[in-house]
Amino acid sequence: MPGERKFGTSPFGFNKSDVNAYIEKLVREFDQRIKEKDDEISNLKMQIREMKARYDTAETDSAQINKDKELIANTLIQAQDKAAAIVEDARKQAEQEKIKLEAELENEREKIIDLKRDIKSIKEDVIEMLSKFRSSLEQAENYIEEIETKYFEPGSEQAS
Repeated sequence: MPGERKFGTSPFGFNKSDVNAYIEKLVREFDQRIKEKDDEISNLKMQIREMKARYDTAETDSAQINKDKELIANTLIQAQDKAAAIVEDARKQAEQEKIKLEAELENEREKIIDLKRDIKSIKEDVIEMLSKFRSSLEQAENYIEEIETKYFEPGSEQAS
């Protein structure tokens, strides 16, 4: 069998020094393996501590990130609400301004209608005055003709 050790014989059994040497060799190998296993366990424990520290850091970072996400989400919601309120206020102001401008436009239209009416009335008055003036001029021309005929025509009493 592999790993089997053959010991020398002595008068009362196996050679004591061979057996002791073999046992010491086994103890050294066993101690060496235990030391290797202890080193491996130490390394694994250190890796576990490092992993635990990383996990704790990652967990802390994750918690902070989640808090930050929540804060950002709340801020965005507030910003959206504020923007919606601003848009609504602007819409209301625009509607009020539109109503105000429409009223002013209607007033200006009425003023234009009144001005057109006034212009039409002035035009009619001017036409009437011109007509009266023409009539007065025609009367004056007729009167002048009459006077000329009466006083300046040959055969009239005053012309000589």
